[in-house]
Amino acid sequence: MALSNSEEQLMQILWKQERAFMKDLIEAYPEPRPATTTVATLLKRMQDKNFVDYKQLGRSREYFPLVKKKDYFSKHVNGLIKNFFNNSPSQFASFFTEETNLSKKELEELKALIDSEIKKK
Repeated sequence: MALSNSEEQLMQILWKQERAFMKDLIEAYPEPRPATTTVATLLKRMQDKNFVDYKQLGRSREYFPLVKKKDYFSKHVNGLIKNFFNNSPSQFASFFTEETNLSKKELEELKALIDSEIKKK
């Protein structure tokens, strides 16, 4: 299940903070900050989707992510490759390297990463 843009923005904050109370989450937003009720609604939807849970501490809730950022991002990228690049990682890599205006240094770093992965296989 995917997150909406608003949910994803809140999830980014929660991944960074790891554990947070409502006031901490709201304070982490740039101005203009969303209303408490808006953040509460987003958290409830994210909890229903099993992305977030909380620990009740007195009258406060300490929220924490149930999904790792790397796992979410990996699923997102794989879906992108499947849906937009005919499930072809090489088509995606070709598009990425041609359309992002990478410098020679960045391309060399990318090549080193690929070479390292090849050696592991």
